[in-house]
Amino acid sequence: QVQLVESGGGLVQAGGSLRLSCVASGGLFSINAMGWYRHTPGKQRELVATITSGGTTNHADSVRGRFTISKDNAKNTMYLQMNGLKPEDPAVYYCMHAAVGVISWGQGTQVTVSS
Repeated sequence: QVQLVESGGGLVQAGGSLRLSCVASGGLFSINAMGWYRHTPGKQRELVATITSGGTTNHADSVRGRFTISKDNAKNTMYLQMNGLKPEDPAVYYCMHAAVGVISWGQGTQVTVSS
C-alpha cells in the first residue's frame, strides 16, 4: 500500500509563492501517475496537475503558467511549485498516486492566501 505525506502548505500573501511536497513510500510501481488535487468546502474536488512516471505533465487551465508539477524519482517525492497565488487558490491540497487501478491519497495540506 502506498503512503503519501504532503507538506509545505501555509499562509502566503496574494502574489506570493509556496512549494508543496509529497513523499511517497510503500508499494510503489514503476508505471504510475501522480497528481495534486485541491478541495474547498462547498465545492467539488478539483484536479490541479498530474505527472506520469514518464514525466508527462498536465496542468489545469486555472493554474497553468503559475503552478508547476515535478518529481524527483530518486527521492520518491513530487512537488507543486505555486507562484502568483491568487485569492481563489486557497484549499486543502491533496497528493494522489495511481497505479494498477489503485488510487491512494495523502492527508492534505492547507494553503491559505491573504489579500
